[in-house]
Amino acid sequence: MKVSFSRWLDNKKTAAVFLVILAILAGVLIWMWSQYGYRENRYEHSSYAMGTLVQQTVYGKDRENTALKAASAVTNLENQISWRVEGSDIARLNDAAGTQWISLEPETISLLDLCLDVAENSQGAFDPTILPISCLWNFDSETPSFPGEELINTYLPYVGYENLRINTEDNTASLRNYYMAVDLGAVGKGAGCDAIVDTYKSSSVSGGIAAVGGSVGIYGQKPDGSLWSIAVRNPYVSQGEDATMGTLDLTGGFISTSGSYEKTFTQDGITYHHLLDPQTGFPADTGLVSVTVVCGGSEPGQGALSDILSTACFVLGEEKGKALLLHYGAEGIFIRTDKTVSVTDGLKDSFHIVSEDFSYAG
Repeated sequence: MKVSFSRWLDNKKTAAVFLVILAILAGVLIWMWSQYGYRENRYEHSSYAMGTLVQQTVYGKDRENTALKAASAVTNLENQISWRVEGSDIARLNDAAGTQWISLEPETISLLDLCLDVAENSQGAFDPTILPISCLWNFDSETPSFPGEELINTYLPYVGYENLRINTEDNTASLRNYYMAVDLGAVGKGAGCDAIVDTYKSSSVSGGIAAVGGSVGIYGQKPDGSLWSIAVRNPYVSQGEDATMGTLDLTGGFISTSGSYEKTFTQDGITYHHLLDPQTGFPADTGLVSVTVVCGGSEPGQGALSDILSTACFVLGEEKGKALLLHYGAEGIFIRTDKTVSVTDGLKDSFHIVSEDFSYAG
């Protein structure tokens, strides 16, 4: 039977269209299957420690068990270094102030050693012995209040990192004077991220990201090979879709943010925040509203370091803060009170402003 050329051409067109449709359907099915596998390979876990939410997203083998172990590691660390936990290393150190040297866990000594190093290099802008002053402000309670200049000046002499002594050889430490006290609140969440990432490293997981309050730790790779994207919070928005002012796209590392928006109260028309200057006992006023620090070194304790540096840089201010970051090989994002943003050179290709309310500093 003869087939006309026009009918043959119509059949070819129909076949071609059919093949295109099949190709599209196949692509959609492959994408859906990959996304299903991507989700199936991911485990999300939330817990509570160090007074904040601990969130994990873990990929690969044994991800659920690893996330549980990592959450326990953060809780164990809190019980070891929180001055609020009776019998913890730091509670015992504070109780022994002005008396004797005491033995501490090697991990605690290592954190104290790091604290003292940053305290010295920041000229005391960060000081782990701030507790006598921070207790006066009582920011962690439901009723913080301005303690008054006279009371601040009374207790300010008890703040001084030079009088915190440690011996890394026998893992002992002491506070030279009575009424001194250590608070590792400015390092704990970053150290918690260290504990989580260390757990990931000793497991079979292929990648994971964890947030402990304002600190984030990244390990390994995502299944699709894409970069890890971390939101930088808008300091002027608490919740909602406008809560992100920028994004950081990274292959790994540790990120910590310190901001004057985190804990505040207003009294007699004045708003106070919790980032205290150890030299004055008052909230630091350096023209900044937020500092985000990224540490990606190979040395242990990079999460703790990022946490400490974010506080130190906020108190120091932008110029001196950038010099401190350079000393430690870290990078930073400085958000000023006028909503302009300054970024160190190492983050200029990784950080992107997404909110129209902010702009790069001139």
